[in-house]
This record gives sequence, C-alpha cells and structure tokens, in this order.
Amino acid sequence: MAARDRYSRKLECAKCGHTGFAEVSETDDRRTSGRDFKIDDMPRGFSTERQSPDPRKHMMKCRCGAVFRFEQDTVYAPGGEPRR
Repeated sequence: MAARDRYSRKLECAKCGHTGFAEVSETDDRRTSGRDFKIDDMPRGFSTERQSPDPRKHMMKCRCGAVFRFEQDTVYAPGGEPRR
C-alpha cells in the first residue's frame, strides 16, 4: 500500500472573507491514474458541497452559502506546501 502525502491548504471565501486551514491527503503512488484526494480535517464554517477524488473538481461551501473550488489560487500554511 502506498503512503499518502499530507498538507494544509488555506480556504478563503471570496464572498465573506471567512478563512481556515484544511488538512488534506493524496496518494503518493505516481503509478495510479487518480490522486485519491481526501479532506482529513475541515475548518469550522466550511463543508463539502460536491466531493471528488480530484482537488480541482472538489467543491466547497462556506457558512455564508458561497460555493467555490477547493483548489484555487490561495496561500498555503507555512510549511504546508504540497510536494510535487
């Protein structure tokens, strides 16, 4: 079984400005076709609107009702940048 890469990603609502850091993981096995993306810990005030194993398609919902992509232009937590 392959290991999982773990990192933090800042979520920021463009509508109300609410922020928080999500703890996420992806498969470390480059031979697989997908990234097997999972959110391990969600910050308060955010929820999953539409789940996907691809972070570019995973949709988030803020407590104000705004919906946005998980993987958008944003800032990583210090030391939380994903390894590529």
